[in-house]
Amino acid sequence: MYTKIAVQETRDIKVFLQHLLLLTVAGMLFSCHDKDDYTPPKTYTVQLQNNATLGSYLTDKDGRTLYFFASDSATVNTCAGGCALRWPVFNAPEISAANLGTGLNFSDFGQITTATGGKQTTYKGRPLYYYAPVSGGVNTPEAAGLTGGEAFGGVWFVAKPDYTIMLTQAQLVGKNNKKYTFDTTGIPTPTYTESIGKSVYFTDAKGVSLYIFKPDKQNKNTYTSATDAGKNATWPIYEMDKIVVPSALDKSLFGVIDVFGKKKLTYKGWPLYYYGDDAMVMGATKGVSEPGPGIWPVATRGLRPAPVQ
Repeated sequence: MYTKIAVQETRDIKVFLQHLLLLTVAGMLFSCHDKDDYTPPKTYTVQLQNNATLGSYLTDKDGRTLYFFASDSATVNTCAGGCALRWPVFNAPEISAANLGTGLNFSDFGQITTATGGKQTTYKGRPLYYYAPVSGGVNTPEAAGLTGGEAFGGVWFVAKPDYTIMLTQAQLVGKNNKKYTFDTTGIPTPTYTESIGKSVYFTDAKGVSLYIFKPDKQNKNTYTSATDAGKNATWPIYEMDKIVVPSALDKSLFGVIDVFGKKKLTYKGWPLYYYGDDAMVMGATKGVSEPGPGIWPVATRGLRPAPVQ
């Protein structure tokens, strides 16, 4: 009897061990299969977020908003001292085509050295910043998802991938190397004076200056010619059919007209142009002195509406 019990126990142990082995192997197979199929969420160094009011804008990997400073008229950081405390630089030397979010191009990013020797990432030629408002007596970085720095002082704006109008604040320097400021109370266009001082004017997304032509009329380009290509080479039309502007500007004041089959952006009825000798360089304003001050003013928020024909 004892022998039969011992044999039965032995068989039970063998069955138990077989079941245990099968469960172990199955667990290992399941675990391996699970690991093979698992794809960890991708981390983007810079990505796009969307806001119902502001649309699409740039953030870092944690969702913290990135900003432009209008006074950075060239690819140079002009925010120093107390400004730098409120607006810390954003730097991501690890940026590559592989770790950028959808809708962003690696070729639009760069890196500069600041006046203090630090590094800063740029986007479309503009240095990128965080916003760190004062809270409890100290500058505290803005939390992810917030855009409290938008339109701060009329010169700070969220970094967007699709601006068609941006604001720049800088000294105007003509092709004659003279410095100018303007008075927008002039009718119908601003009057220019040789003087030192920063002016706020319109540029495209990459900081290239935009101008108006004094003789133009409401939504009427009187300069460009269908038969004289040289005119468009000297003062190229701003060929654009999208209107994406900082929140400090009234989008309804912009429009689109047709100029010999090309779509051209306008502001308050004034057709917008580039100046050929600016060579599409960020911050260049050579056109303000050509052929004389006030003939081709930079486009600016304070313009009066273009005169009706």
